[in-house]
Amino acid sequence: MSAPKAYLEHVAIWVKDIHWHIRFFEQVLGMTMREVDGTLDEPRQYWTLGGLQFISEPRHEGPEGRLAHLGVMCEDLDAALKAAQAFGVSEMPQGRNWLRLPDGLAVELIQAKPAVCVAQALSINPRAEA
Repeated sequence: MSAPKAYLEHVAIWVKDIHWHIRFFEQVLGMTMREVDGTLDEPRQYWTLGGLQFISEPRHEGPEGRLAHLGVMCEDLDAALKAAQAFGVSEMPQGRNWLRLPDGLAVELIQAKPAVCVAQALSINPRAEA
C-alpha cells in the first residue's frame, strides 16, 4: 500500500510584530497577501502567497522558537489520518485534522480540492534547470 501524497502548504509562525513581517516578506521576497484574519490595520493572522502564515502574538516567548504549526495539503485526508494513527499522534482540540506529534509538533492536515492539485504541486521541481 502506498502512502497518501501530500505537500507542505504553509508554515505558521507566531510573531511579535506582524506588520514588520508582512512588510519584510512582501518588500524583500514579493510574498503578497493571500488571506487575512482581522483587518489589514490590525491583522490577527496573515497568510502570504508562498506558504507563510503569521500569527500575531506580541507576548510569545517560546523556548523552541516561534513555530505554531505545519499546514500540510493532502490528496486524501481520511487516508492520511488513518495512517497517522499507527504513529501515536493525538488529536488536538481544533479538530480531527489537527495532530500533535509525540515530540510536540502540531500538524494541520488539509484536504486538497481538487485532490489532483497535490500531484501537480509535487511535480514541480523548483531547483530544476529551466
